Amino acid sequence: MSSPSFRPLQAGFTIVELVTVIIVMGILGAVAVGRFHDNTTFDNRAYADQAKTIIRYAQKLAIAQNRNIFVQSNGNSFAVCSGAACGGSEVIATPAGTNSGSSATKTYCQQAGGYAALWMCEGRPSTVTVSSNTSRPEFGSGGYFFFDAMGRPYNRDGTDMASMVLTFASGGNSLRLTIEAETGYAHY
Repeated sequence: MSSPSFRPLQAGFTIVELVTVIIVMGILGAVAVGRFHDNTTFDNRAYADQAKTIIRYAQKLAIAQNRNIFVQSNGNSFAVCSGAACGGSEVIATPAGTNSGSSATKTYCQQAGGYAALWMCEGRPSTVTVSSNTSRPEFGSGGYFFFDAMGRPYNRDGTDMASMVLTFASGGNSLRLTIEAETGYAHY
């Protein structure tokens, strides 16, 4: 009787398989590294998210405190205040204890000639532009709008606010933030 011949099992990858995987990983790595070095996309989304958060916070605060709360929207920053002038005693503190402290925030969130770290305010990064769908006094130099105790948005002159669409753009990326007319809901 002859015994069956056993061949040892061969385990591993062929050289062609290894080279293919290395080439694919190199291509994916080159694409990913390029995206991570371009911060404009991240800056744009981060600032749009901060603006949306500030607007939603102002609306919720107006309802919770049963009074008008103002959103300063001057094109370089978004901030929350208890009065239209946004003076020193009218600034609303951030619930986190401090704002982001970014260089843009330090530049644009000033009170009494100095940076206001406790203010619910965020500055626009230099790589981001913000524009409104229509020319309006609620957005731009000296711009603001406010929410009443029911959370409804109003123009700076006290009239009902039409939907406001803000476009945040940076490089080839843009986001459209809409503030609905009757409800004041802010969304992308």
